[in-house]
Amino acid sequence: MLTLYGHPISSYTWKVLIALYENGTPFESVTVDQNTYADFIAKWPMGKFPILLDSDRKQMVTETSVIIEYLDAYYPGRTRFVPKHLDTALEVRRWDRVFDHLGNTMTKIVTDNIRPDSQRDPYGVEEAKRIVRGIYTVIEAQVGDRDFIVGNTVTLADCSAAPSLWYGTRNAPLDGGFPRIAAYLERLKAWPAFARAVKESEPLFHIYPGA
Repeated sequence: MLTLYGHPISSYTWKVLIALYENGTPFESVTVDQNTYADFIAKWPMGKFPILLDSDRKQMVTETSVIIEYLDAYYPGRTRFVPKHLDTALEVRRWDRVFDHLGNTMTKIVTDNIRPDSQRDPYGVEEAKRIVRGIYTVIEAQVGDRDFIVGNTVTLADCSAAPSLWYGTRNAPLDGGFPRIAAYLERLKAWPAFARAVKESEPLFHIYPGA
């Protein structure tokens, strides 16, 4: 049995949920909150979620990209998230990192919004916004006429892109300057696996300033 420890509004939890939902992989979900936090930390003292427990194989898997590759290897489904062809696989992994970098940079903007005025970092926020615009520029060029970020089928990179762009464009709007990203994001929103992850998290959007 697979058990995913995460949180419904965590972009990184969404990333793994998308992969699980896409392939209809059976799993149990544990929300990390005040009732489960101690158990979670006992399992993974770094405190970074999600983590995946596989009781059948007696494995604990951490880091979202590794979790999805683990699912590809041991719980394959209709969609393979990392292609077997090495060059294509490297491209998928590269864009996965780009979108994770977008998500990490966006966190700076979001967390600054919820700080007391005396603790805010306007310089750091402006620098983060500059980096985000640069990331948008390279994504815009990559999308081109593709349906998804590496070709015309979903991959690990799209699992990363969906939550990063969904949250990212709410905190650093595209402002009409990136039409290919805007169209790509609409395709991602129409992806049933991603739409399900968003829908399930809606009741908790009020606790997150960027939702």
